[in-house]
Formats: sequence, structure tokens, C-alpha cells
Amino acid sequence: MRITLLILGSLFSVCTFAEVYKCTDVDGKTNYQSKPCDPEHKTLQINVKTGSSTEPDQEKQALVQQEQNEKIEQEQALKKQAQLKQDTLNESAKNQFLIKNNPEKFSAFSIPPYDPEQLSYLVQNYRNRLPDIERLRRQAAEKALASGQCPRVEAAELHSKSTKKALVFSVDCSNGKSFYFTEQELAK
Repeated sequence: MRITLLILGSLFSVCTFAEVYKCTDVDGKTNYQSKPCDPEHKTLQINVKTGSSTEPDQEKQALVQQEQNEKIEQEQALKKQAQLKQDTLNESAKNQFLIKNNPEKFSAFSIPPYDPEQLSYLVQNYRNRLPDIERLRRQAAEKALASGQCPRVEAAELHSKSTKKALVFSVDCSNGKSFYFTEQELAK
């Protein structure tokens, strides 16, 4: 009797660490085995410790789906980055057009384009808002000119007092006067 219990105990302990597969054929006949079922059988992998079961194909499908989702997310991130860069270039082109057509109001380097590939430390913090920054720099320069106290814009830049919630822009004029505008002031 002791030998029988010893053999059963050792078999049980080996089985708890082995994988168990439930194989069902097309006629509904079921058997259990320690190796994966043949392709013509429906397979369930049984976790002996928890009693739960999973279809091995579902696990593979879940992994494939996860990889596809990650790939889609990467593609979307690349598209978003490309669109951001294009929008930034468009706003920079508007700035340069304004400067070129108004040399008496703007120095040639008053609103230099921010290159998305070579941003200063300050601008790097707001990389995802580059198109807004370029547009707001132009608006800050125009607002300074409209004040009547700035005869010519020498520089319009993002200011170091900027925060994630409120960007600040500085405009330096040819007469030495400086203006500071928040994005909320420019939105009015």
C-alpha cells in the first residue's frame, strides 16, 4: 500500500509541472495527453495548478494582434510626427514671407525658423507645439508693431518664462523696447 501511495504521489507531482492538453476530434471523442494535439483535433491547454484552460491558437493570435497594434501605433506616431513637421514648415514659410515682403518692419532674422531637428533646449520642451509656436511668434511680432511703440521688429522668440500651460514670447524692437506676450494675450 505504501508503495502504491508513493508511486501515485510521485506521478501526481510530475503531472503538476507537466503541460496537459485536451484533444477533441471531429466526432467529439476526447483524450488528454502531455504533448500538443494533432492539427485535426481541437486543442485546449490545461493549467493543472489553476484548472483554467486556453486555446494555444488564441495565445498566438493575441500575440500577433498585440504586435499588429504596436506596429499601427508606431506608424501613427510617425505620421503624426511628419504632419507636425510639415505644419511647422508651413508656419515658418508664412513667417519668412511676411519678413521678405515687409523689410522696413522686420529685420531679416527677426523670426528665424525653428528647425525640428535642431531645437534649442528651451524649444525642445515644447516640440509637440512647434506649429503653434511659429504662428504665435508671428502674432507677437505683429502685435508689437501694432502698438505703435515698435518701429521695426529685430527678434521674436519663445521666452524662458514659458510653461506647458502658457507660452510666453519676447519681441525686441529696433528702438531697444521689448515686449512680452503670453499665448492667452495673443489669442484675443
